[in-house]
Amino acid sequence: MTVIDILKELIAFPSVVGTPNGAIIDGIRGILEGAGVRVRVLPGPEGDRFNLFATIGPAMVPGYVLSGHMDVVPATEPEWTGDPFRLRTDGNRLYGRGTSDMKGFIAAVLAALPALTDAPLARPIHLAFTYDEEAGCRGAPHLMPHLPDLCAPPLGVIVGEPSGLRAIRAHKGKAAARLTVRGRSGHSSRPDQGLNAIHAMTAALAAAAAQADRLTQGPLDSVFEPPYSSLQVGTIQGGLAVNIIPDACTAEFEARAISGIDPVTLLEPVRQAAERLEERGFVVDWTQTGAYPALFLAARSPLARLLEELTGQEPLAAVSYGTEAGLYQTAGIDAIICGPGDIARAHRPDEHILVEELNACQSMIEALGRRCRL
Repeated sequence: MTVIDILKELIAFPSVVGTPNGAIIDGIRGILEGAGVRVRVLPGPEGDRFNLFATIGPAMVPGYVLSGHMDVVPATEPEWTGDPFRLRTDGNRLYGRGTSDMKGFIAAVLAALPALTDAPLARPIHLAFTYDEEAGCRGAPHLMPHLPDLCAPPLGVIVGEPSGLRAIRAHKGKAAARLTVRGRSGHSSRPDQGLNAIHAMTAALAAAAAQADRLTQGPLDSVFEPPYSSLQVGTIQGGLAVNIIPDACTAEFEARAISGIDPVTLLEPVRQAAERLEERGFVVDWTQTGAYPALFLAARSPLARLLEELTGQEPLAAVSYGTEAGLYQTAGIDAIICGPGDIARAHRPDEHILVEELNACQSMIEALGRRCRL
């Protein structure tokens, strides 16, 4: 099967984040086992979602991990000009949800299987495919504890997020939380008899805005754009009608942290402001919905030098979006980002990848395989 054939199969699985992924697991597993590759399917606590880990070569020798997520964001935008879950070709462009982010990388890995398996490897290449990355990297943490039983400590992890096939050494960390404030409903003519949840939420919103302003002052790291950590209110919902005292209001907050800062701590002033609302009679529910750490890999690390040799390009210092790479680094494994496609095409109608990008990624993976024979 060619890389395009495989991508066509992968795109046809509507593996939207937060939904069961057994079908795409079975599809990928079938391709791997058909090539004689050892596969482990690891269920997550949800019961209907799974991580997949596979090994080519001697598992208990240090080697490399190729990491990707199988889930995609929803494709409900009306601007799509075709079925987002049916691969569509227009010249050298291949359209479909997940083509760049990041089923293109997984397709390139699977297309490289004949080259990776046609001769014994002295060092293994492992494949780690995860679920629900788009919901704040929820699947990968359920894979990490199994790694000591699955393989020797890896020499490095290549996370195939779309980077134009130029390696990236650092990214910001992220934490997200949902806050629900519950008050007491009533007629708007008698505010003295109710507890307005939207009014109460303004305390948390003000804390978020103040924290966002403080973060612009530092700490600073010039490799990032912007060079500081950030915080924002992303969504807010509440109220039924203008003449009803709203008894509930929900808002979602997101923080992104430069290297060396725990993103969860950036949300702490908002959480504290929310908890103080309980003193006024409100019921507060604060739920952390996702978190992953920042990534930082030294410029002259062996993994960075390897990717420079494989791609022919010096790695970029940093990007502001996040990936699962920081989780691997926190687990004590060097990690770097490098994959086909462009992040600017991700999460958009008519997401696409170029044929030459897929071919170049497959060639890079095959070159890694040749190095692992040495």
